[in-house]
Amino acid sequence: MDRQAWIAVTLCVLGLIAWQVYMTSQAPRIAPAPTTTAAPPSPAAPEVSPAPGPVSSPSDGGRVPLLEAGAASPGQETVPTTPSFVENFETISNGDMELRLTNRGGGISEVHLLNQKAENGEGVVVLNSREHLPIGAIVEQPAAPALSEFAMERQPDGSVQYERTTPGGLALRKRFMFPPTTKKKDNFVAEMQVDFRNDGPQPQMNPPYYLALGTTVPVHSRDMTAYTRMVWYVNGKVKAIDVNWFPVQNYPLVGVQKRAAQSIYQERVNAADWGAMSNQFFTTILTPLNAKGTELWARPFDVNRPDAEKLLGLEGAMGMPGFELPPGQTNTLRFQIYAGPKLYNRLAELGHDEAEIMNFSSFGLLRLVSQALLNFMNLLHGWVHDYGLAIILLTVCVKAVLWPLQNKANKSMRHMAALAPKMQGLKDKYKDDPTRMNQEVMKLYKEHGVNPVGGCLPMMIQLPIFLGLFNMLGQVAELRNASFLWVHDLSQPDTVAHIPVLGWPINILPLLMGATQMWLMHITPKTGDTTQQRVMMFMPLIFLFFCYNFAAALALYYTTQNLLTILQFWQNQRQPVPVPEKVVPAGKRPRKARL
Repeated sequence: MDRQAWIAVTLCVLGLIAWQVYMTSQAPRIAPAPTTTAAPPSPAAPEVSPAPGPVSSPSDGGRVPLLEAGAASPGQETVPTTPSFVENFETISNGDMELRLTNRGGGISEVHLLNQKAENGEGVVVLNSREHLPIGAIVEQPAAPALSEFAMERQPDGSVQYERTTPGGLALRKRFMFPPTTKKKDNFVAEMQVDFRNDGPQPQMNPPYYLALGTTVPVHSRDMTAYTRMVWYVNGKVKAIDVNWFPVQNYPLVGVQKRAAQSIYQERVNAADWGAMSNQFFTTILTPLNAKGTELWARPFDVNRPDAEKLLGLEGAMGMPGFELPPGQTNTLRFQIYAGPKLYNRLAELGHDEAEIMNFSSFGLLRLVSQALLNFMNLLHGWVHDYGLAIILLTVCVKAVLWPLQNKANKSMRHMAALAPKMQGLKDKYKDDPTRMNQEVMKLYKEHGVNPVGGCLPMMIQLPIFLGLFNMLGQVAELRNASFLWVHDLSQPDTVAHIPVLGWPINILPLLMGATQMWLMHITPKTGDTTQQRVMMFMPLIFLFFCYNFAAALALYYTTQNLLTILQFWQNQRQPVPVPEKVVPAGKRPRKARL
């Protein structure tokens, strides 16, 4: 290898190493920076509560805070307190999900997804954490986690109702239920109805408040941290904040601090349609059906697992507008709650653009590609009942569509390879005049009817397909726990063992992908100069480096595609070797000699 090739390869490798070091340093595996903690309330101070407080005097315009005194100021954390009452739980279930309701704030303490296995098949997936705010809890400041007791009553229709009345006569009632449905599976929708009733003698101005969205944590220890996020939908666009936002932010490579660590995220929004807590495969979405969100709030917390390094989870809340309530009047709000796997087709049926939480891509073409490939993969799975086989069939179908185009590209590359001796002669002849050399090379291509970019066209077309698959396969819950041959979970790397001492995982499919790609590079007709050819030999290694810990489904797709491309090259190489011949323009064909 010449000097220029070594320099190019060395720079590529150093760039990859530097990028990985930077990404590792930015991973949110540490707790956020210390924050100021509010002083514990005095014994005389009443407990923080989501229910209305005492009736205000006429001098304050009849404004009655939704909470009692003692709430934390914005941006400030409080010390979690143990409830002064016994926490009781009640459950409602529909066969797909079980809501564990609590009298602590009258919300959803946990959501058990009865048909979704947790990591390694141990138990079921549980959404939300009992140590944090229950889903649907109403608070003035979400940083104040102490909630008051609600009275529980099960209704004749199977729903559960929680109620609390303040000394001022403002009653807060919540009712949790499952809406009627004809679906036999994937029923992950519940409803929460909230009634504010003024039983007092004077009007009450209730200030803006927050509705707890719950928490989200990685389901698997190797899930991508960028998917642990709070998501909201406003003005026809989906926005998100993930756990990578909170730690210290540094400029790449130089190590200069760009921004200090943040303890909370808070942003006012204009009429949010819904807010959600989401990880790589599951989400909890709260959609106000007759109101709009006005603010978003989130903060991270430590997730300690015995089998993994310390990770970060995220809890969030959505601000709701205040309202005025005359005596004897009731203000009723309805909320749709989706708590389950990120199934695109199921989310698309909810009617409020909840499917946008998949966030396949902000680029329209990639979004369409991801949606089309997902729908086609699920269609194939409905026929073969195996996601591994469905991915292989999907790859075959994609390859069949691109087969004629690839044939033309292969023919173009073989023509260019046949012209290699003449090209080298031109380069030797005009080595001191690069401009003239390029002109002569392009003239040579034109004379022989060769398109120099013809071999790149199929790769350019396959790039959006690959990126669409990457966006799609990275977060669809359908592939969780889907096995294929030795792969136990197509949504995770297919690790079969670890190298002793080093602890590095041995992933078979990425190794097969790299091997087939090297085989493909070996049989591909050589075009370009020697330096370019030698640099391209390292592409399989670079690609393997990036994709080694990706989902096994992606490696399965690319390995299958490599094998099909090798088959196509083998078929093309059985045809006669093209002989370089000049192409005569149509208007300059020689005339036949006259007799």
